[in-house]
Amino acid sequence: MARGKTGIDAGQLEKLEWPYDWPPPWRNTGLEGHQPAEKTLLAAHQSGRLHHAWLIAGPRGIGKATLAWRFARFLLSGETPGGLFGGAPDGLDVPVDAPGRALVDARSHPDLFHLRRTLNPDTGRMRAEIAVDDVRDLGAFMHMTPAMGRWRVAIVDSADEMNRNSANAVLKVLEEPPPNAVLLIVSHAPGRLLPTIRSRCRRLMLQPLANDTVMRLLGAHAPNVKEEERRALARLAEGSIGRALELAGAGSLELYNDMVGVLATLPDLDMARLHGFAERFARRGEEANAAWRSLGYLFDGWLKGLARYAAVGGEAAPVVAAESGLQARLLAAASLDRWMEAWEKVAHLLSRADAVNLDRKQTVLGSFLALQSAMR
Repeated sequence: MARGKTGIDAGQLEKLEWPYDWPPPWRNTGLEGHQPAEKTLLAAHQSGRLHHAWLIAGPRGIGKATLAWRFARFLLSGETPGGLFGGAPDGLDVPVDAPGRALVDARSHPDLFHLRRTLNPDTGRMRAEIAVDDVRDLGAFMHMTPAMGRWRVAIVDSADEMNRNSANAVLKVLEEPPPNAVLLIVSHAPGRLLPTIRSRCRRLMLQPLANDTVMRLLGAHAPNVKEEERRALARLAEGSIGRALELAGAGSLELYNDMVGVLATLPDLDMARLHGFAERFARRGEEANAAWRSLGYLFDGWLKGLARYAAVGGEAAPVVAAESGLQARLLAAASLDRWMEAWEKVAHLLSRADAVNLDRKQTVLGSFLALQSAMR
């Protein structure tokens, strides 16, 4: 197999791009929970006035990219009729043997462009942002004549990873839309995009999945996870199957139980227990990195739940036993303003640790101490 100057072949490159154990969106053949969004795309196509740009938005890990790839596959694989008696198609499913289907799944279709973070050839690592040079390639692609069919399709996944220069380059493509070309833009936080990008797209907002759907998908993609664990993971993931699978792979239920156990010792804090909890983040390696990412999500989610309880009442049912009554006790000890201030400090500490490579153990210690300060 051919290798680039970094010595990385196509299989290794895809592993860097998609480091998970479940199928990537371009090979994921199923999508659950988003039938209304599929019907919207199908109706727009059948109207004969398909908008040239779609902003597919919603929380991370709920199937936005999978939907984009399903629609790209539909447009590029002959728009095969699938309805009753060979009439108009009633969904975006495409037969396995449809013309061009295999090329789309392999991301090698000549009328398909996948804009995402790419490999830095100098470091052999994935870039942190979508490079502006890659967006310039997108502009050239969009103005070419379709090679195999009627459409040219580009997928941006995700737009949140564009810097100012690459965002402006995408905007230029949107300002001069060529005929028979469709741009599908995936975004986890559309409010952060340039307003001019948002205004030129038709927005398709996807909602979090139901817990039962997340549990069912967990059973399919992580069959070794027990049912009671799937239920807890579905709650922690807040409607995101991608997040649930990440949490399952990182052993996050044990991590969450230990985190809540330390929180339960507030306001005094069991320092020996806290240091033992923080010590696991002093290690390096992919397993430690996965645990660190999970901690950031779980810590932020728990504090968000605390604020939600303070604002609207109704403490959520505990995921682990140590949570029972904990939020009510903490809120009785300090005002919501103090907790919001502490939440901001924790979020700043965790994000700064990633940005400037701070000591993770000390960051965890500082985060819990910030919560302790809120109660004093």
